[in-house]
Amino acid sequence: MPAPSVSNSITIRLTIPAQATSVSQLTSLVEKDGGVVTGLDVTQSGHKRLQVDLTVMASDTDHAERLVEIVRSVEGVVIDKVSDRTFLAHLGGKIEIRSKMPIRNRDDLSLIYTPGVARVCQAIAEHPEDARRLTIKRNTIAVVTDGTAVLGLGNIGPLGALPVMEGKAALFKRFANIDAFPICLDTTDTEEIIAAVKAISPVFAGINLEDISAPRCFEIEARLREELDIPVFHDDQHGTAIVALAALRNALRVVEKDLADVKIVLSGAGAAGSAILRLLMHAGAQHVLVTDINGIVHSGREDIVGLGVKTGLGWIAANTNADGHTGTLRDAVRNADVFIGVSAPNILRGDDIATMADGAIVFAMANPVPEVDPVEAAEHAAVVATGRSDFSNQINNVLAFPGVFRGLLDAASTRIDLDVLQAAADAIASTVGEDELNAAYIIPSVFHPDVMKRVAAAVVEAVKHSGTQVPSLADRTAIIGDLSDADGLAASDGSDGYVPAGR
Repeated sequence: MPAPSVSNSITIRLTIPAQATSVSQLTSLVEKDGGVVTGLDVTQSGHKRLQVDLTVMASDTDHAERLVEIVRSVEGVVIDKVSDRTFLAHLGGKIEIRSKMPIRNRDDLSLIYTPGVARVCQAIAEHPEDARRLTIKRNTIAVVTDGTAVLGLGNIGPLGALPVMEGKAALFKRFANIDAFPICLDTTDTEEIIAAVKAISPVFAGINLEDISAPRCFEIEARLREELDIPVFHDDQHGTAIVALAALRNALRVVEKDLADVKIVLSGAGAAGSAILRLLMHAGAQHVLVTDINGIVHSGREDIVGLGVKTGLGWIAANTNADGHTGTLRDAVRNADVFIGVSAPNILRGDDIATMADGAIVFAMANPVPEVDPVEAAEHAAVVATGRSDFSNQINNVLAFPGVFRGLLDAASTRIDLDVLQAAADAIASTVGEDELNAAYIIPSVFHPDVMKRVAAAVVEAVKHSGTQVPSLADRTAIIGDLSDADGLAASDGSDGYVPAGR
């Protein structure tokens, strides 16, 4: 049974006899069955009865229900209601839209809406690039999904995916002050998704694709990158790749090995695995074996023969495994320096990790159940990381995507490339100083105050070097102001910072 978690936390409102032992009896029974009491609040008191809110962490839904029944069975206890704290957190949604400007009187109405807004509309019609300064476009992205690959839940549809997209939008706001809007499309057709995103794109300065199943996600991303003039980022691919490279940079520092020299085994040839592979190779990795459900990927494998080099497995076979290794994942990890898993739970054992090279690095990132038990892996590997929050070294995409988009928006970028991704990874890695680095701390916390700022700054510089900024907008900064000005239109001289074209 997994460890109790706040994500399976419940609050039980109950009344109990006003006796000294009533509370201790309840908490003892809950903890005896594996629950963790995190709060006990008396909400009402009388001479003979107490009303109490008992908050408990459980391991899963079944465990939570069992704990409720244990509490109910205590003599003298009456349960009023049970609240699931996770559902309460989502009640009514997790995000909202608010006006930045007060609407107090007719003057405010005339400025914000008609007739004043017509002048701004006309200015944008004449100079479309000005929309990045005069509308929400400057700081707004779309989080787009079709609900076909949501977390570990699979194809649960657009409505089922909406809570995740809302959560992603909330994280963008919390960590990078970016306004993100969830877009859940009621179609799984590749062409329809591409058309829909293109149709809504004028409102946004970036597109974050999320939880779209492979292989469709590859074509959707590639086509949108070609056909839009704003950056398109698939977080399942590139966010994962960024944080994996950042963690590997620091893990290699711990074991004193170089990226170009180590043998890397990558389990998973889907969206995340392919993106990790491409970024690792761009960063200098030379010796990589990729495995999937059919074993080591090589050009002679029956299901790969005849595939073009532009296809997923075809490209991997053509660009990895130069020595033509064959066999299973267990064969691949023998004598390997690094194992990176973005595949399936429990496909390796501690004994397999024991066959790896000295100073082995294990990133078992399948979630919620990793490819190998982290405790078993740590008995043989020098550095172990997972995607879970209850182990050290959590490889979490939240370290990447807020700062990446903050940098892309601040730089007025039109696209994203591997140089930008590598710059983001290096920025995350550099957040861990030499005096902080150790086997249990190779990656900073998502709440580290410097992560987002470092990533954003690195992305801005990478975009400048790549020349992918909006040219006409960059030329007009004297008129419309500096895009990195977080306060929007406010100018240092107290004016509005904007002069209409032609003046």
